Formats: sequence, C-alpha cells, structure tokens
Amino acid sequence: MSTEDRDPSTVDPVDEQPGSRSLHVPGTRRWRARVLLLGAAVALAVVVKSLFLQAFYIPSASMEPGLVKDDRIVVEKVSSWGDRGPRRGDVVVFQDPGDWLLPEPAPGALGRALEKVGLRPGGGHLVKRVVGVAGDVVVCCDDRGRISVNGEPLDESGYTRLDGAPCAGPMTRTCSWSAGPVPAGHLFVMGDHRSNSDDSTMHLCPETGAETGTGTGAGCAPGEEFVPADLVVGRVVALAWPAGHARLLHRPGTFDAVPDAPEAPRE
Repeated sequence: MSTEDRDPSTVDPVDEQPGSRSLHVPGTRRWRARVLLLGAAVALAVVVKSLFLQAFYIPSASMEPGLVKDDRIVVEKVSSWGDRGPRRGDVVVFQDPGDWLLPEPAPGALGRALEKVGLRPGGGHLVKRVVGVAGDVVVCCDDRGRISVNGEPLDESGYTRLDGAPCAGPMTRTCSWSAGPVPAGHLFVMGDHRSNSDDSTMHLCPETGAETGTGTGAGCAPGEEFVPADLVVGRVVALAWPAGHARLLHRPGTFDAVPDAPEAPRE
C-alpha cells in the first residue's frame, strides 16, 4: 500500500509532519483519558468507602493480643445495612458516643481529602468487641472469673489479655458487677485487653457494683455504658497490615451458646 492510500485517521503521531495542526491531539486525548480514569478511581473509592469497605488503624493497646497498636484493619459495612446489626462476638468500629475519647486536633485539607477516599483513617472512632446486644444481661463474674451473658459463661481465653487480673472484667476494679438489660438499639462493648480498655465497663454507675471508672463520679447517668448501634461503622473482617500478621477475623464460637435474650427494654 502506498503512502497516499493510507487512511489519514490511522497515522501515528510520529509520522505526522512538523506544523500539522493535529500533532498534539493524541497526547491531549491521552491526558484527558488519564484524568477521567483518575476521577473514576476516586469516585469508586468514595463509593466503596461509603457503602462497603473502609480502612482504619488501631490507635491503642485496648484490643491486644489480637490487634496491636498501629495495625491496619479492614471494616465491612454490609452487615450493618437495614435491620441487620452487629452480633455478639463481633469486633466493631464505632463513632465516639460523646465522651469516650479525648479531643483530637482537626486534620488539614490534605488529611480531610484522604479521609474522603479512605486513604487516611478518620478520627473519633473506637474499636471494641460486642459482648451484649439488645435485651442481654452481662454479669461479671463466676467463680472461674468468666463473664456471663444471659446466664451463659463465656470462654474468652483464646482472645483476651488479663495481665494477671482475677477475672475477665477488671476495669471496674471489682469482679462483681452487672449491666443490662441492654436497651433496644444499643450494644455493650469491651476491649480484648481487659486490663487496659476504656469500654462499656468504664462507664458503669456505682449501683452496678463498679467501684471506679469514668461513669462513677458526679453526674453519672445510667445508660452511658451502652453504645447506640447506629454509631457502628461496621465489622472488622481482616487485619491487613503489617503483612506478616495479615489474616481474616472470625467471630469466636463461645458466643454461639448464648441463649436469646428477652425483649429489649425501650428507652
């Protein structure tokens, strides 16, 4: 085929003569395509973060031994859609109910942008294990130091850290307290590091048997120990980083034996 027979529309940029008006068109198209692809990727990241998955990091030692400080975790949100909610034994990320965390400095513009697409974890969140759901009564502890839910003792030896404490609920400095029935639409949560976790037990009032904790002083309001379920972002399904510790997370089987609770009280 001669040069004259070639279709002009298929000429490569390198074949065009200097001064051709279409010399830079292919490069412009490639630039526009890249911008569109980048925009689509950002939009997809926002959708995924908003509806399906979100990355967080562990900010403290409260979930040891399974999750340690600075671990990166993946949270799925699908299980929280509609009437479905967290189950006993789930590790969940939730927004601060109001006074569980110290104030954090606001992120800058770049930090806010990265939060939008899930590349930077947002502040004001906690990660804990769900021990009681609506209607449940949580009691500490039996003669073996075990927490009971609706009268069923839990074998938590596979995932908790006690640091020598005599029971699995030591943050109140007593092994004799109770919580519940958990109100409808709420949760009772605890950290796996039972000797170092600002969790529901730390917000119990004195009449529950707790001797100390942030909820035991002046102005203690019964019910502050329960977390509204609508503050839950989602369930932790995987430890993503560091790579050597990456794994999927599963609900402990001990919670399967817990009997159903009576109807939860309304607020």
